[in-house]
Amino acid sequence: MLSVFFDGVPAPGSPKDSLIDDRGRRKSAPDTARRIRYGEHGPYAAKLCDGCHLRGGSFKLIMPIEELCFHCHTITVDRKKVHGPLASGGCRVCHEPHGSSFRLLLTSESREFCVRCHATEDVLKREVHRDNPMECTDCHDAHASDNEHLLK
Repeated sequence: MLSVFFDGVPAPGSPKDSLIDDRGRRKSAPDTARRIRYGEHGPYAAKLCDGCHLRGGSFKLIMPIEELCFHCHTITVDRKKVHGPLASGGCRVCHEPHGSSFRLLLTSESREFCVRCHATEDVLKREVHRDNPMECTDCHDAHASDNEHLLK
């Protein structure tokens, strides 16, 4: 239980509802903490919370979320086409800030991930997408490209 209080991560083997208070409300620990299996964001894993959050146990960020990820991560956006969420600083549309069960801290598996915003029926209109086991990112860059449809 102390683990939840200090870092938002329930102790291994603790019940799923350990993030619920006596009144049945969710505690302030991040929702992602319950799902972390694949990997954790480096600063989060090292408990360097003040790299992103104000000191003193605050959940407030040190700068606007639209700028925060670029403080450490260099992503080339000087291309003709930039993915909408990236262009607006919405990294959290695709990535979890603390940890994820999926590679690259994504919010879900990549094929199902893209169709959350890009309608499946629109994607399947193109023959190359039908019955194709490839990942979207095999052909498309998730961040930016000089080509239409963010093709690599």
